Amino acid sequence: MKKLKVGIIGCGGIANQKHFPALKNNEDLNEMVAFCDIIEERAEKAAKEYGADGARVYTDYKELLADPEVEVVHICTPNVSHSEIAIAAFEAKKHVYCEKPMSHCTEEAEKMVEAWKKSGMQFTIGYQNRFRAEVQNLHAACEKGELGEIYYGKAHAVRRRAVPTWGVFMDKEQQGGGPLIDIGTHALDITLWCMNNYDVDSVTGSVFYKLGNLPQATEGNLFGPWDPETYEVEDSAMGFIKMKNGATINLEASWALNMLDSREASTTLCGTEAGAEIHSGMSYPKNELIYNRGRNGQLMEETISPTGSVAYFGGGSGEEGTIDNRQWLEAVLNGTEPLVKPEEALAVTKVLDAIYRSAKENREIKF
Repeated sequence: MKKLKVGIIGCGGIANQKHFPALKNNEDLNEMVAFCDIIEERAEKAAKEYGADGARVYTDYKELLADPEVEVVHICTPNVSHSEIAIAAFEAKKHVYCEKPMSHCTEEAEKMVEAWKKSGMQFTIGYQNRFRAEVQNLHAACEKGELGEIYYGKAHAVRRRAVPTWGVFMDKEQQGGGPLIDIGTHALDITLWCMNNYDVDSVTGSVFYKLGNLPQATEGNLFGPWDPETYEVEDSAMGFIKMKNGATINLEASWALNMLDSREASTTLCGTEAGAEIHSGMSYPKNELIYNRGRNGQLMEETISPTGSVAYFGGGSGEEGTIDNRQWLEAVLNGTEPLVKPEEALAVTKVLDAIYRSAKENREIKF
């Protein structure tokens, strides 16, 4: 089988934790031929560790996009640069895998979708949590109607104390936001995908800047104390999402919150026939999926407990990252649709953007 020629733009944390190992695990389908980073040493290090013979190193992404050998581009840069790079990549006729979220705001995400549609190329966003075993199981159950009509959901992305202290996570100008846009995006994607409902009617949000600038709040942080003086983004955000069919979703996202139940990249779904909960995150030693329903005159709980951890949380590519990467490469090779569709990722960005706007303007945002 032909091997796709891949170029990676951004050789920082997410590239090293997820993209490089996943691409390496699927080296029968690809080879990494180009690496770009504004810090040349990072690109050189990546090329040495993961690159094919003769892999090129760039500090300007436009030069990488001008490389005629590169067919597929992985964008692993800060959120605010996603749109600019993706649009340029489509104009250069490259297939694009962009890290989540699609963009930091609706306007830029819409530009990305427009450029993709004009290009005729393939496009996907990095929501690898869809490929976890328990998420796949829940999605299959929802597709079969086993939960009945799903009219209420909760998207969980709460950490008690796990503020990322590296990179630009706390830089509002480069990221566009904090935990809502970082981990809330995964929880919302899982919830909307399982509900198969992207028709949003309105969004109301609250965004909190309470703990990020408190020195005492840094105690016990998983990644060590952060600098309260440089903390610019929210530490928590909550959203109430009403769908056009009347269904509602509560979204909770936090890097630091005085709450014991730390549940991340998880969802709770309530239907007319049954309910389901995914437990994943700091409070859980392993990921769990629990169905609850009535049977034989009694309430029952059914549990499956596959092993594994959240890919971006454990510091490794994770099985789901490798599976995600493989289906993406196969979609490009075979001309089929990737599992994560751009329109779905755009819907997630629109909701996150609306939560920020609602909190800022103190009003409900109608769609």
